[in-house]
Amino acid sequence: MGRRWLIPLCSLCFGSGECVGDERLSGGQTTVFVTSNKAFARPLANIGRLTRRQHTVGNSFFNQNWVAAPASTTARDGLGPLFNSRSCSACHVQDGRGAPPGQDGSGFGLLLRLSLPGRAANGGPVPDPVYGLQLSDRALPGISPEGHMQISYLENPGNYEDGEEFSLRHPRYELAELAAGPAHTDVCLSPRVAPAVFGLGLLEAVEEQDLLARADPEDLDGDGISGRPNRVWSISEEKAVLGRFGWKANQPDLRQQTAEAFAGDLGITSSLVPRENHTSAYATRHDFLKLPASEQPEVDDKILQRVTTYLQTLAPPARRDVGHPQVIRGQKLFREMQCASCHTPEMRTGNSHPVEELRNQTIRPYTDLLLHDMGPGLSDGRQDYQAGGREWRTPPLWGIGLQERVNGHTTLLHDGRARNLAEAILWHGGEAKAAREAFRGASREDRKALLAFLKSL
Repeated sequence: MGRRWLIPLCSLCFGSGECVGDERLSGGQTTVFVTSNKAFARPLANIGRLTRRQHTVGNSFFNQNWVAAPASTTARDGLGPLFNSRSCSACHVQDGRGAPPGQDGSGFGLLLRLSLPGRAANGGPVPDPVYGLQLSDRALPGISPEGHMQISYLENPGNYEDGEEFSLRHPRYELAELAAGPAHTDVCLSPRVAPAVFGLGLLEAVEEQDLLARADPEDLDGDGISGRPNRVWSISEEKAVLGRFGWKANQPDLRQQTAEAFAGDLGITSSLVPRENHTSAYATRHDFLKLPASEQPEVDDKILQRVTTYLQTLAPPARRDVGHPQVIRGQKLFREMQCASCHTPEMRTGNSHPVEELRNQTIRPYTDLLLHDMGPGLSDGRQDYQAGGREWRTPPLWGIGLQERVNGHTTLLHDGRARNLAEAILWHGGEAKAAREAFRGASREDRKALLAFLKSL
């Protein structure tokens, strides 16, 4: 899996082997010092032999193109009949971030979630009666995809206070070529870009009480920031628990996140999520019964666990240029502008995660994993458990400066509308409005310093 980089002990280690004061160490002892286009695809720097073996097996299934059943490769069949991609890595390229497709809807990396107003019995979104919770734009031969999305953009010009101009592109999404007639008149569309998947195990290893301690839903401290947790349905525990993964923190852990992605994105069932990703109404209209039956569940528990372990053991890359004066200035501005109020610089993992290598690490993900009101400009109008349309989970910022090198683009936010870091900041509203206005009103030199800091992450 490539060369492992060793971190020398220093006076700040206190004998622990972890330089707790070294801000290069995004993931503590798990951090990898890699800046190539493979920077997001490395296993934890401290990974053990057994965990590495599980990581490697999971990696092969994450990158595998799945095929329709029945097939001679029974461990890798079960695709479809409806799906968005043939492999996990087709959207999470190099374990990094997807990008929005062209305006004709072609390409990978962005999908459309669907739902109706209200909540389902488990507290989650209500599916469209025909097209379900996610639009499948691909299908097996002889089956019609549910439809496609069309994207158009309207440019909204603006100015920094010093007169420099900028423009924000406002996307509009429409359903096209629907194979079973119009969607419900009240259907809500929510585009979601495939996020980067490194460092997820460390976020899973942070203790729940530590995350809840950062929440301030009533803004009792009066700072204008009122992050709150999402409570979502855990299939294995059969109850509502803390959500921490997904754009609206709508998944509780990486095993369920993985199983839901297998079902929703690839049309592959598991023991955890045994349902197909299409409605009975759509299947009836398109006569899915003529398809050869596949063995259920289509992905077994061992493979599901290996892919989960793979996601748990992808390492965050180290920060760069931490001593550069412009970066130091930008870090100070990051705090002064209240960016750090949501993008929490530092956390500590607990000592109980099943993957031992993830335990007791000081990490610097720049997220609080909480929901925040981001204002009307970013609202998708879609309820997702306790998350409202204007609320989004704070995305981690670690590795953001390497995104262009790894994934070949700089688009950001939940649907990729921001073409760069500056535009992403300028889209902030709601609880982040004060931070946005501080950035918009800063001098050109200070704006450059803040962006230099972000690029060092």
